[in-house]
Amino acid sequence: MRSDHEVNASLVLEESNLFTDKQTFIKEFIKTLANNSSKALDEASSRDLYNTLGLMIRKHVSKNWIDTNKQYKQNGEKQVYYFSMEFLMGRLLESNMLNLSILHVVEDGLKELGIELATISEQEHDAGLGNGGLGRLAACFLDSIASLQLPGHGCGIRYKYGLFEQKLMDGYQVELPDYWLKEDYVWEVRRSDRAVQVRFGGYVETKVVDANIVFDHKNYETVIAIPYDVPVVGFENKTVNTLRLWSAEPSMKDVDIHTSNRDNYYKFLSHKRSIESISEFLYPDDSHFEGKKLRLKQQYFLVSAGLQSILSAYKRNKNFGLKDLPNKATFHINDTHPALIVPELMRLLIDEEGFGWEEAWDITIKTCAYTNHTTLVEALEKWPINLFQELLPRIYMIVEEINERFCQELWKKYPGEFDRISNLAIIAHNQIRMAHLAIVGSFSVNGVAKLHTDILKEREMNNFYTVFPTKFNNKTNGITHRRWLMNANPKLSNYITEVIGKRWITQPRDLIGLIKYANDASFQEKLAEVKLENKRALATYIQEKTGIIVDEHSIFDVQVKRLHAYKRQLLNVFHIMELYNLLKENPNIDMVPRTFIFGAKAAPSYIFAKKIIKLINTVASVVNNDPYIQGKLKVVFLENYSVSMAEKIIPAADVSEQISTASKEASGTGNMKFMMNGALTIGTLDGANVEIHDMVGKDNIFIFGLSSQQVLNYYSYGGYVARDVYNSDQRIRTVLDQLLNGFCGNDKVEFKDIYYQILSNNDEYFVLKDFDSYVEAHQKVDLHYRDPKEWQKKAIINIAHSGKFSSDRTISEYATEIWGIRPFTVK
Repeated sequence: MRSDHEVNASLVLEESNLFTDKQTFIKEFIKTLANNSSKALDEASSRDLYNTLGLMIRKHVSKNWIDTNKQYKQNGEKQVYYFSMEFLMGRLLESNMLNLSILHVVEDGLKELGIELATISEQEHDAGLGNGGLGRLAACFLDSIASLQLPGHGCGIRYKYGLFEQKLMDGYQVELPDYWLKEDYVWEVRRSDRAVQVRFGGYVETKVVDANIVFDHKNYETVIAIPYDVPVVGFENKTVNTLRLWSAEPSMKDVDIHTSNRDNYYKFLSHKRSIESISEFLYPDDSHFEGKKLRLKQQYFLVSAGLQSILSAYKRNKNFGLKDLPNKATFHINDTHPALIVPELMRLLIDEEGFGWEEAWDITIKTCAYTNHTTLVEALEKWPINLFQELLPRIYMIVEEINERFCQELWKKYPGEFDRISNLAIIAHNQIRMAHLAIVGSFSVNGVAKLHTDILKEREMNNFYTVFPTKFNNKTNGITHRRWLMNANPKLSNYITEVIGKRWITQPRDLIGLIKYANDASFQEKLAEVKLENKRALATYIQEKTGIIVDEHSIFDVQVKRLHAYKRQLLNVFHIMELYNLLKENPNIDMVPRTFIFGAKAAPSYIFAKKIIKLINTVASVVNNDPYIQGKLKVVFLENYSVSMAEKIIPAADVSEQISTASKEASGTGNMKFMMNGALTIGTLDGANVEIHDMVGKDNIFIFGLSSQQVLNYYSYGGYVARDVYNSDQRIRTVLDQLLNGFCGNDKVEFKDIYYQILSNNDEYFVLKDFDSYVEAHQKVDLHYRDPKEWQKKAIINIAHSGKFSSDRTISEYATEIWGIRPFTVK
């Protein structure tokens, strides 16, 4: 890690001309390499080369980064601060070069030096700042905010070890620390001068001073929050926004180490370790008390550090007072994790700035906005009162007061309706409901797909919708086409530009211009050629990583996403087992060869999900090593799925598995990435699949299964018995029995939990109910893939309509309809 002095020195450099042309770049590259590593080109490692290029890019953007922040302040621009526990940024080297329009200069310059850019790019470790769709969405949003020249920044935690590095041992997931910070992170700047203190524990004394109530927090534990700033570079403009990541460090005041007492020294080490654990891992295991406590600590650490920093910077501008805060800032709560923004902002306004309750509350509810990302009850966080009160005594007092005042308002509106008020209360049944806190304390509550928002309004949050109908709105998710098409699939991107021009790059809805080429034979052939090249590259990657040889001419059928029962990787593997059973009966069966590709991490304490990973790998071992089926079926599980791996997989996919139980997936964004790269979706009418279906038409997507309304009706009224399906469908009975009869190995009890979860717990996610429809949809996939022209036509139609799902569209809607911010041109 470079010192603050070195970093600040580099930031005051004038905007450089390091990338003006190839020869200038070569000269500066060799000079920077020598200055920073004291090595000549022929002595440098690939890591040295990566660090050199990264530092050059940082130097290149430094002036614009400074100017962006300075001009926002000078012009009094309203800014959005996007708080999220996850920012799954992926690698930044190539995406930054793409946005800066220097990619070709660098690539050509390195080639002249005998260096492949791809070799350097592989040196960058994916930043361990997220897990799945939530974090990737946040990263896409930051890219779009900067590219649309909007004043907005991210606020997160600098996790030392990320979520975990996944290893497969005998088919089982094993979690190891993700040492992504083992090497210096070239993009970050440590800002010790902007450190703040965050307080935990202790107690609060209430007293009256000069007729004012004062809350004195005593005997608390102090944590020092150190910010690390990462530049967020806009596409072909001068906007460079900031992702601020917070790291927890101990306060030296809390422990007396200036003593010869050996016990004190070890107490200090233990204290230091406990403090640093706050920013060590994403999502600590919360299956036990200490894990729950650490998660709550993380969430408060993030919002307290972030808000203190923002308000401190805001107050340095003497032109505006805190009463103007709603006109100058929006604090966006991405899912329930940062919901403590609401009481923490109240604390800062009341305790630190001297506002009365009503005035502070008015500012708070005009400044905070909330995005809900789930309909799953277990994902709507709740905290035990005793834990919350012990760890955050002053915040608990504020939440209790918010709840009391809210319930009083409800009593006036619904007198005598105790059950309704209890259901709406923030505190009830000895728990604090974070989603309720976020809704009550925000001026906007949005879902992330039309279906999801409708379910929130009509079912899951109907009571709140009745109370606050104007707060609820929809903002369908999106993805940044710059990373997921231009950067991940440059050959396809370049060919699209040749055909329809380059306006789609800044106006992605213009991809619709491809529609008129859907039946164009030459365009279809070129699309197929690019797809085959991508499949060939992925096949090589798979062989290098797993030793499995796959047929590049087979259908690449891909399901890559977080492992959860509702996402139904189990349905996919049951279908694979059924296909294998058919091939064992008749190896000459007429079917297009199929390669099923999985990538997924399961939460360490989610035992059922980890069993599914083991099942997938066990089935893969059986299928891939059976010569009898003549290579018609292959199964691949790629370990340690990540953004950079997704960039290899998605451009090569033919079929995109989006098969969650209808009503369970809020939106999904993988479906959009695959669609944009010409894969066809097989999926339920869930999340954004519904809107994809409406855009491309029923003939260009493979829809199966129960509708969301049918699923919700079964949950409400019953009527589904999984065992009846088991008894009536021989295919299902065979597959389920194979979990116990030795088909999957000698250990006949290995997968009994899956068997009984399906049959004894009545198949909560309707895997068996949707099985027949799913098999039928796959038969249609097989049939249509046999007609290359028809398949390519469908792919083109999907790509053409994918512009609607650019995060530029999503962010434009957030900016105008929620945040109230406008584009600002940095000069």
